[in-house]
Amino acid sequence: MPYRPPLVPYETFVADPPDLPVRAPGEHGAAVVTRAEVGGTDPHGVTFTATTSDGDTLVARVEAAGDGVIRVRLADDLAARSRSARALPLVHPSAHPAEVTVTSTLVTVDAGAVVAEIRLDPWRLRFRSADGRLLVEQDAGTRDISGRRRTLPFGRSHADGVPVAWHESFVAPGDERFVGFGEKFTPLDKRGQRALMWNFDAFGGESDRSHKNVPLYLSDRGYGVLVDSGLPVQFDVCQSTHSSVQILVPDDLLDYYVLAGPTPAEVLDRFDALTSRPYLPPKWAFGAWISSGFFPDSQQRVLERARLIRERGIPCDVLHLDCYWQVAGRWSELRWDDEAFPDPTGMLKTLADQGFRVCLWMNPYLMTGSPLYAEAAEAGYFLRRADGSTYVADVWHGSYPACAIVDLTNPAAVRWFSGLLRPLLEQGAAVFKTDFAEGVPADAVAHNGMTGVELHNVYALMFNDVVADVTEEITGHRTVWARSSYLGGQRHSAQWSGDVNATWPALASTLRGGLSHGLSGVPFWSHDTGGFHGTPEPELYVRWTQFGALSPLVRLHGTTSRLPWDFPAETERDAVAALRLRYRLLPYLYSAAVEAARTGAPMMRALLVDTPDDPTAWTSDLQYRLGTDLLVAPVTDPSGQRRLYLPAGDEWVDAVTGERHPGGRHLRVTVPLHRLPLYVRHGALIPVVAPADRIWDGPFHDVTLLSWGGVDARTVIHDVDGDTVIEATRDGDTLRVRTDGPLRVGRVSVVGDDSVRRVLLDGEAVTPAPFEAWFAA
Repeated sequence: MPYRPPLVPYETFVADPPDLPVRAPGEHGAAVVTRAEVGGTDPHGVTFTATTSDGDTLVARVEAAGDGVIRVRLADDLAARSRSARALPLVHPSAHPAEVTVTSTLVTVDAGAVVAEIRLDPWRLRFRSADGRLLVEQDAGTRDISGRRRTLPFGRSHADGVPVAWHESFVAPGDERFVGFGEKFTPLDKRGQRALMWNFDAFGGESDRSHKNVPLYLSDRGYGVLVDSGLPVQFDVCQSTHSSVQILVPDDLLDYYVLAGPTPAEVLDRFDALTSRPYLPPKWAFGAWISSGFFPDSQQRVLERARLIRERGIPCDVLHLDCYWQVAGRWSELRWDDEAFPDPTGMLKTLADQGFRVCLWMNPYLMTGSPLYAEAAEAGYFLRRADGSTYVADVWHGSYPACAIVDLTNPAAVRWFSGLLRPLLEQGAAVFKTDFAEGVPADAVAHNGMTGVELHNVYALMFNDVVADVTEEITGHRTVWARSSYLGGQRHSAQWSGDVNATWPALASTLRGGLSHGLSGVPFWSHDTGGFHGTPEPELYVRWTQFGALSPLVRLHGTTSRLPWDFPAETERDAVAALRLRYRLLPYLYSAAVEAARTGAPMMRALLVDTPDDPTAWTSDLQYRLGTDLLVAPVTDPSGQRRLYLPAGDEWVDAVTGERHPGGRHLRVTVPLHRLPLYVRHGALIPVVAPADRIWDGPFHDVTLLSWGGVDARTVIHDVDGDTVIEATRDGDTLRVRTDGPLRVGRVSVVGDDSVRRVLLDGEAVTPAPFEAWFAA
């Protein structure tokens, strides 16, 4: 049973995972592979006949699944697949040539950047880099002085004679660090934690519950491990024993991949090749999203908000309408409340003329009070109970009526559900916020025969796929604003952190969640700027908006208003200044986004992505690089003080003062409320534009290039019309800048070196522009 704090209400969830059996003292049941014989080889790998400690015979397979990727399977039959694959496959391996060597005692499978070594008797599996360095090896299984097994190595376990889980364990040196597992709000280094791959309604962002789990972790030893299963996999990361990572898979087989680095970016690139490349949102999605908030709304209020946003010069590209665009008590039937919104078509056209896209909230649940409920239930469009009745669940935790859950394994239900969405897009809506989807109960039964346990995690992917498909059909893009996800969910951009609290500690834990999710292959992430639940104090609102403005995507949303003018005048001024800074940086941000979509490396980068050999980078989880050249350290308490770390290997320039600092050191700074700690890598070339209140279609124009330091440098800027290579060369007191590509650079500003007297841009002299106008909020 999970630990429940005394005298504190324990939060239950309609879709809590089932507990695995606990063995009684002296009870056996763990069958561990002890030895194996080679059953056959082929150009991709080796198949083994494996003998377990209880005399069973299993089949093991070790093969190349890509350059630098080794796949390992253990099963009764290698034709077995994860039970979740009945809904959709999560990993898409391809046959890859390997160099296979077999001797009487040792087998090797060479996949280029990673080599598997298998000792046959006793069985032992090791993974090495191409140069022979040990990356990771199986833990043979430790026993205590009484002979009791303390880890569950390569094998499977039974309960009451029935197989219940497969397991693997790896040796973990005492200083090894581990990151990943999806959007985890816990400290970045997961050593000492137990990560459960089960999507929860997390009730905030300050526990180990996650809306978005990814069964992938990266090690500072230069490798990653990916488990292919949609079931509630558990990763015991040196918690029950500090010397081992234990993986427990309650599925029909054990199926995992070891991904070579040596850098985290290379691991993520290989991960993408197996799962999917991130989907790049349209350019307008990188503007500010401003929400109605989670309270009653109307057409008049929406139009008034839009008018004031433009009148007050607040940058914004998307207006989000939350639940109350529909009739309260009848969510989510996907029909306008025609009393509050008498002319939605006209409203959407007016907003489009003002330069706004509109996002509509929705989820895959239908409240039983909807007129659509009876007919849809009769047609079998919802998940059912074992007795065949519609499964009606308290997915709103008692705060709203119970709901049925759309059965997305039923093609007819998908057509019906898509038919509810399509008219809204044709009417002028641009994108949907795909909320919830964590609520599939463990004992539900789906149309295709899957149990709720098997469907639970992958349901989020199916939900977002359905909405993305119909969105693309009408609008040409596949963007959704998603709360829940799972393995491969980087194909759904964007994702946000859910209903976090409007408190200072929640700001910090939200940041940790974003860094963790970025290290799990999801580059386009956001959060409820200002916090969702409650009303932020003015200082917190400003600091959170500064964090949001320098996140991959930004949306202001909460249970109370997050509109800047609903706060004191000076608060509005500082928050809007942060948004304007974002819009100045849009050429840089969009270029970083294109790079992230191509490579899988996150936009909001934990320091370890760029400096993996710096030990401090693996534990720094309250700051990040935005792209490769900006260092952001959001203020996380009302004092305005920050202790931050400047990564080794570079020098860093304060973006406002121009002060230069060496890397590899800590700073303690006090930052006034109107700005946040922001540093630029010395030598960076940063493209910026004049601030605007919206993002226009097409490529950026009238770009100013900021040369930080006036030194030799090179960068590539990506835009919708192609890539531009920019090279800067220092020649005495002259900086020569050459561009090769479509980007239209009009001005160059040199920051931090007064000795640059002349700037030549593509051979023509240009007047340097002052940098203060760009970074001083």
